[in-house]
Amino acid sequence: MVEGSIVTIGVVFGAMFLGLILGVPIAIGQVYGKPFLRKIIAVYVWFFRGIPLLVLLFLFYFGFLPLLGLNLPAFTVASIVLGLISSAYQSQIFRGAILSLPEGQLKAARALGMSDFSAICNIILPQALRLSIPGWSNEYSIILKDSAVTYALGVPEIMARTHFVATRTYEHLILYATAGLLYLILTFAGTKALRILEEKVRIPGYATR
Repeated sequence: MVEGSIVTIGVVFGAMFLGLILGVPIAIGQVYGKPFLRKIIAVYVWFFRGIPLLVLLFLFYFGFLPLLGLNLPAFTVASIVLGLISSAYQSQIFRGAILSLPEGQLKAARALGMSDFSAICNIILPQALRLSIPGWSNEYSIILKDSAVTYALGVPEIMARTHFVATRTYEHLILYATAGLLYLILTFAGTKALRILEEKVRIPGYATR
């Protein structure tokens, strides 16, 4: 079960990282993109927020990827699917953070001769990413709990290992209670680390204790 915790951490971190690198440009496209681009992004977000995780796991593992001739391990597929779902949710976190910043900052950057791309990268995003940490902490907790569903693909994470042991020892109560405790520990550790990060990079005037 402890080994399963390591696999769970790997899935969660892979999903969070993919969600981050996809969620940031999606958020920028939603705020600053052309109407056509915003419509495409809206469909993407609607798709991955509207279909249950288990359906998406089966859809990619048994449908899309084999159709493309790709035979990826269950761990990789789980990380990708969770990452795509997370990117849809993280994009809304980042979008809200960007919209919370004063509009005059981008106008001032333009007045100084900066391009929109340079202003977004050097002025808007450094602030927006800091303000997104509380929402990102909540997203971490959600992905961690959702990762339990990946045992349906055979990913040897906490729930899969717990079920494997329980079916052989019949100690269901103590084993599943231990699994719940492991999730609580991982949730506390992750949210605590993000809380410390939030305090380290806090912008005076935008966040208070």
